[in-house]
Amino acid sequence: MMRVCIQDMRNLGPATARMLAEIDIIDDEDLRHLGSVEAYRRLKFRFGRHVTILALYAMEAALSDCDWRDLKPDTKAFLRQQVGAAKS
Repeated sequence: MMRVCIQDMRNLGPATARMLAEIDIIDDEDLRHLGSVEAYRRLKFRFGRHVTILALYAMEAALSDCDWRDLKPDTKAFLRQQVGAAKS
């Protein structure tokens, strides 16, 4: 299977790709290996309040090749619980 650059994944644009590159995630395999929750934690550690919960949703949805707005409410709740985030 061919690797896909982060910026070519659904929901993830150039700004997100730049931030992910700074934490050594450059393609879909890197993101899949680390997982959206751990990638989000590393982004929050590196970039602080510049990273919102929407980044977590976008990465999770990108791994499923769906629009982040199509994630089910229970999936979003589970993701928020995993990173200790309040409902937003």
